[in-house]
Amino acid sequence: MPKSKRGESSRGGDKQLSTRTKKQIDSLPEHAQHIYKKAHASAIDQYQNPEKRRGGKKQSAEEVAHKAAWSAVKKKYKKKGNEWVKKEEEED
Repeated sequence: MPKSKRGESSRGGDKQLSTRTKKQIDSLPEHAQHIYKKAHASAIDQYQNPEKRRGGKKQSAEEVAHKAAWSAVKKKYKKKGNEWVKKEEEED
């Protein structure tokens, strides 16, 4: 399988996380890792078509999925020092 210069798969339908991405989420709590992986997989499927990406062909589906997944994690978790902690429940 062809690889890009950052070790990410260049095959569009590949749902595997890159080695780099795996290392980045290793510091997350188990629940946050689950959120990341689910959001990432969903975004990979959703943004395969470059016309659906805000940046068009400038960003790969992997890059967009990475951003979407981190956004999903940051809705529930925040970084406190070197640790990711769950945000306190906010009343609506």
